[in-house]
Amino acid sequence: MLLTVALLLLLFCSPICKTRPMHCILPEDPIPIPHSFYQPGDLIIGMITSHIIFFHDTLSFTERPQESLADDPISIVKHYQHILALAFAITEINENPKLLPNITLGSHVLGGYYMPKLDYKSTLALLSMPFLPNFKCDRKNNLLSVLGGFAPETTGNVATILTTYNIPQLPFGSFSPEQEARVQLPSIYQMVPNEAYEYLGIVRLFHHFKWTWIGLIVMDDYSGEMFLQTVVPLLSQNKICYSFILKAPKRDYQEEVLLLVLRLQDSYLQIVKSRANVYLALGDPGPMHIMRKLLHVTGMILSQPPLSKVWIVTSQWNFETMSIDPDDNVQTLHGALSFSVHSHQPPGFRRFLQGIRPSWSKRDGFIQVFWERAFSCSLQPLDGHMGSEAPCTGKEKLESLPRTLFEMNMTGHSYNIYNAVYAVVHALHSMHLSRSKNRRSEEKERQEIHEVHPWQLHRFLKRVSFNNTAGEHVHFDENGTLISSFDLTNWITFLNGSFKRVKVGRLDPQAPPGQELTLDDDQIVWHRNFNQVIPNSMCNDECYPGFSKTKKEDKKFCCYDCDPCPEGMMSYQKDMDACVKCAEELYPNEDHTKCISKIVSYLSYRDPIGVTLVTLAVSFFLITTLVLGTFVYHQHTPIVKANNRGITYILLLSLQLCFLCSLLFIGRPGKFTCLLRQTAFGIIFSVAVSSVLAKTITVVLAFMATKPGSSMRKWVGKRIANSTVISCTFVQACICSCWLDTSPPFPDVDMHSMKGRIILECNEGSDAMFYFVLSYMGFLAIVSFLVAFLARKLPDSFNEAKFITFSMLVFCSVWLSFVPTYLSTKGKIMVAVEIFSILASSAGLLGFIFAPKCYIMLFRPELNSKAQLIRRNNS
Repeated sequence: MLLTVALLLLLFCSPICKTRPMHCILPEDPIPIPHSFYQPGDLIIGMITSHIIFFHDTLSFTERPQESLADDPISIVKHYQHILALAFAITEINENPKLLPNITLGSHVLGGYYMPKLDYKSTLALLSMPFLPNFKCDRKNNLLSVLGGFAPETTGNVATILTTYNIPQLPFGSFSPEQEARVQLPSIYQMVPNEAYEYLGIVRLFHHFKWTWIGLIVMDDYSGEMFLQTVVPLLSQNKICYSFILKAPKRDYQEEVLLLVLRLQDSYLQIVKSRANVYLALGDPGPMHIMRKLLHVTGMILSQPPLSKVWIVTSQWNFETMSIDPDDNVQTLHGALSFSVHSHQPPGFRRFLQGIRPSWSKRDGFIQVFWERAFSCSLQPLDGHMGSEAPCTGKEKLESLPRTLFEMNMTGHSYNIYNAVYAVVHALHSMHLSRSKNRRSEEKERQEIHEVHPWQLHRFLKRVSFNNTAGEHVHFDENGTLISSFDLTNWITFLNGSFKRVKVGRLDPQAPPGQELTLDDDQIVWHRNFNQVIPNSMCNDECYPGFSKTKKEDKKFCCYDCDPCPEGMMSYQKDMDACVKCAEELYPNEDHTKCISKIVSYLSYRDPIGVTLVTLAVSFFLITTLVLGTFVYHQHTPIVKANNRGITYILLLSLQLCFLCSLLFIGRPGKFTCLLRQTAFGIIFSVAVSSVLAKTITVVLAFMATKPGSSMRKWVGKRIANSTVISCTFVQACICSCWLDTSPPFPDVDMHSMKGRIILECNEGSDAMFYFVLSYMGFLAIVSFLVAFLARKLPDSFNEAKFITFSMLVFCSVWLSFVPTYLSTKGKIMVAVEIFSILASSAGLLGFIFAPKCYIMLFRPELNSKAQLIRRNNS
């Protein structure tokens, strides 16, 4: 409505008093004129500031008439440093002959107070006569630009009017419009880095301290909703959840405040019991102040102790925006962390503040209210009436004020104002230099400066680049936003109500990805209830290494159970989403917390089992050699000649080779040993078993040939025995050749059969061929056993059938038990089982067939005669 009236006045009254001074008679202003600060000069920089509304005590939220909003003394106290920063910058510039020679820079400051109509009024007051757009009566100076506002609402309200005139606006508070809105507001030069960088820093901070379960506190207005729409998805994308959202009521609605207190009684206990120890708050002064009050009041009503949480606050907030009431407990914010606009201390600012007195500027409409409220005294009113408080002496000093009331160090937003003034002046200076290429008189230069139009500064503001007096570089990006950084500030409060701020980190948007936020954890002071231990803010306890997170049904993804890692997997960090497999050459330890190297395993000559088997193999080989030597030595005796002496030698030699071939299974598997050991074992054993079969057949044929008229006589002799050995062995050799030709064995590595071990083995290539070799050898053994068993009672001299029966029974028993044992073992034990079977079966043949004969030859030689043996047989 106000803007509509202003536009109507613009249409009807714009021709009057526009360029020449004259006296204008104005109607009575229905809106009170805000406090103002005016410093005359040839060129003027305007500033629209805004202040919070103060609630006088905890329980009484006093309703104020709209007319009193402009006279809020607490607001002036809290933001007075912004005005002094502007005055300090202008004073420095006017004393610098290099920037604006022969020109005096002035300023005009008006308040907005978060009310659109006062924002519009203040803006119009900067541009023209109060509330008469386009009227410049009795004005001798020229407005260059406008600084402000502090709140996004104020910035938007001011931009609505300034954009029409194309006047540069430099907000020193947070203001990040959408891209479409940015195109519609080309006159804005943001003095605070983009909020998106700040939100990125918040996420980096949460990740740094592993905070995934937080509370959100905002204002119940458009800014709060926009904050939630931006932050909640960003947190979710970065695996951070919120436990609750508290919305502070608008500051000028008493009923909503009281209703919220009543509603908080239902949810306060839930908030207290929540595992969220971190509150992320939108740093608008109003919501911060109101929410602290509400939580404090609700806690008292419910007889609960004060909340001990970590407050993370955005850059809109400064500690000096807290209430200065003595009943306000600042300890709730002890250890708070805030992203504040980066600041540096210009030299001379503290000295400038030390010289401030009530009489320092008669045009300062803020100084009286500030001084009386800050020092609790009364200055002489204009009507000569003294207030109820003691009179001010005028010798009070700003440095004596508590820091909750006024800071002597330049705050972040004051630093932005300081830089904004210099940015405008440097832009004007650049424009002046571009016009001064030709020599002009001093008077003409002065006249041209007076004829500068604000819109002409845009081209130079976009390219402005300079180092301020603090030594920092100031320039804008392509979007007209100041290229700067944020400071992470830790707020430390003391029991006497004072505080100090400590810079514990920095957020640099220009840093490489992932390195934007730098922190000094050791400098951070946490709330006293945390005992200087980094607070934990998670939905549940951490999942320690060896466990992984499992989502809970109907819960947010930040709430989960911890399940141990399954076999073969591990987790090496806390809160891993899933366990991971180790590399093939590694395996998890017992706690499933790390991967360790697997042990290379094979049957070595150094293993106790390997040493034992080698000893047995060599021993049996030597024994077999002694037996062979004994038989050679007694080769002409009847007991040796009775059962085909040649086949006996072949059997003993094959047994020697059987004992030796077991050594091929010991040691690191190689290509040659893998090719040779199974085939050599199959062929040699086939020779041995076929020799036993040949000896058995010889016994049977010899008995049958003794019968009168038997036709078997022609078969008796060495020919049938030798043919049996050769033919049986040839079949096995053909099988082995086919195996080697189609799918030969090869060295292999088994990483999965045994936990924690890498098994070096010989892959048989074709398991079917391997068991085919064993099956053929078993077939020969069974045939030998059956023939020997049937011939065991034949009445023949030197009948070996009984001994062969026992030997083949042992042989078959060993290899029948070998198959299931072999299949149920892994690694070097499996190899040891096969070696043991080779040794046991060979030893069985050696013992049961040759031991009785050796006994006779060595210890009972008198029985080793044909007559004696015939007599024993007949008896």
